[in-house]
Amino acid sequence: MKSSSQTNERSRDGDCTLVIMAKAPKPGSVKTRLAQSLPLPAVTALYRCLLDDTMALARSLGAVEVAIMCPASDVDELARLLDDAVQVVAQKGEGLAAGLTSVFAHFVQAGRQRIIAFNSDSPHLPASVLEAAFEILTRRDVVVGPTHDGGYYLIGAKATHPTLFEADGMGTWNALEALLARARALELSVGFTSSFYDIDVADDLIQLFAELRHAPARAPRTAAWFTEWHEAVAQLRTGIGNL
Repeated sequence: MKSSSQTNERSRDGDCTLVIMAKAPKPGSVKTRLAQSLPLPAVTALYRCLLDDTMALARSLGAVEVAIMCPASDVDELARLLDDAVQVVAQKGEGLAAGLTSVFAHFVQAGRQRIIAFNSDSPHLPASVLEAAFEILTRRDVVVGPTHDGGYYLIGAKATHPTLFEADGMGTWNALEALLARARALELSVGFTSSFYDIDVADDLIQLFAELRHAPARAPRTAAWFTEWHEAVAQLRTGIGNL
């Protein structure tokens, strides 16, 4: 439970924006690596659940503006799915690097002071980690949330740094290393949140299943997906166990 002074401080400093990096849940365009292990309808439904739970997590933060950054072709569908409840912004250019560059260019120009880009497949992340990330930005140029596989699940900044997101290394095992090298070249101070994991491959999904089985409230829509697709998940678990 937060003290009134903490809540008041966040309200006074209501300059925080959390931008979810998202796509429309179209078959074959989301979670493509999982599609090698699960039926395509299951993968598409999973992504929709992950996105819904991520939005619920974002909205739980209180005095934080929430927005979506997505490919231009997905704006209308995402706005419809979210009932126009949040701002949906079209990125300029293609790919993740262009999307991240667009986040900071757009929201810095809009006058926001602390901006965090967050993936759409870590809805089980404790809200306290996102709160800590915004706090880190009060004393660092950049904040990064590392993943266990060499990437990052969030990146935050107070200004736009276009060369920070060069396309080389994006989405690969050394994405974090490449990002930090560019931050050093730009002489940016970097802070870190807790290391975590996102849902990219079957092993990630099995880990999430084990966590949500004991604490479904952390991501209730995704927990319900596991129930609906229990047979496919059971086969996935058996397959991994036999490797």
